[in-house]
Amino acid sequence: MTQDRAPFLLLNDEQEMLSKTAYDFIRERAPAARIRTFRDSNDDVGFSRELWYEMAELGWLGLQIPEPYDGLGLGFFDLAVVLEQSGRELMPEPFVSTLLLGTQALLLGGNEEQKKALLPGVTAGKTLITIGYEEAGSRGGLSSPTTVAKKSSDGFELSGEKRQVLDGHLADRIIVSAATSDTGYTLLLIDPTHKGVTVTRQSRIDGLNAAIVRLDRVPVKSDAVVGGLDAGAFLLEAVFDRASVGLAAQMLGASEQAFADTIDYIKEREQFGVPIGSFQALQHRAVSVYTDIALTRSAVLAAARAIDESPEEVPRLASLAKAMASETFMHAAKEAIQMHGGIGVTDAHDIGFYMKRAQAAYMTFGTPFQHRRRWAELHGY
Repeated sequence: MTQDRAPFLLLNDEQEMLSKTAYDFIRERAPAARIRTFRDSNDDVGFSRELWYEMAELGWLGLQIPEPYDGLGLGFFDLAVVLEQSGRELMPEPFVSTLLLGTQALLLGGNEEQKKALLPGVTAGKTLITIGYEEAGSRGGLSSPTTVAKKSSDGFELSGEKRQVLDGHLADRIIVSAATSDTGYTLLLIDPTHKGVTVTRQSRIDGLNAAIVRLDRVPVKSDAVVGGLDAGAFLLEAVFDRASVGLAAQMLGASEQAFADTIDYIKEREQFGVPIGSFQALQHRAVSVYTDIALTRSAVLAAARAIDESPEEVPRLASLAKAMASETFMHAAKEAIQMHGGIGVTDAHDIGFYMKRAQAAYMTFGTPFQHRRRWAELHGY
């Protein structure tokens, strides 16, 4: 893909079948109402491991993972097809933590031993890998961490605290960012069961799972480095680009479902003896959401295609996709609440979960303002 040739945005026959299969499976097995069940029961896991294993058996978790690591060796575009459908029902399963953060870090910067040890487990649904990068005051960005990795005789000694580590309470491995010099930081792979690591689960309003990870002089060997010494910023930025596109695909799916549910509602809800969907004012608002979703779909698919075919285009298209998807999802969720009326703001109706997820996703991996500024900088403005 080059700037003078438009990316191909249509799904092929296999991808269309994958999308339909994922849609049917998720609608039947993983409705958004599950979030309420997990929350009210104080579930220790916060998602369905059984469902995660079933998706692994279907091959979805290994879509992008190369065949030598038991994956299908397809592309990120294929993964985005499934991510879009997972977003429709706000699935709390570890798509973002494991497939968009941990796995991408290993694919981009992991050595052969790390890949062989961990990626087959990801493909089988048995291994969860996440990244701990947020700290107090970091606001989810790529600023230099205060977590420190001091040199030791056979590696490093880690001390610090990471917050909002997605699925950190269940992760088999956590990749953490830590300062290794005055000018750079490094990503290091740790076992959360090791001495000195304390994991405290956090509760999130959007239904996803997270944890605080405290590191107290945790010994880590030199072979735990992911992506090179002092090269953490470069690798994490590349991971964030991919994660932003994947999250944008989920937000696209969530926007589509919130919109579809709203259209169904205004066709049935009557006022003054007629469906409220017949009111011109609501029709205009619905068209505005529909148009935003259509434009966002093009941006998300273009970014996903670039990851497979044109890496040099990924930074600008990732920022475009994340900015547009964040605002479209927020727009769709707000209009859904408004058009549902009073019931839309009650916990009895599922539409409120879309608003909560939209608020959290809006901030994750950078706000629209941050991505617009990056877009401008990448284009020389």
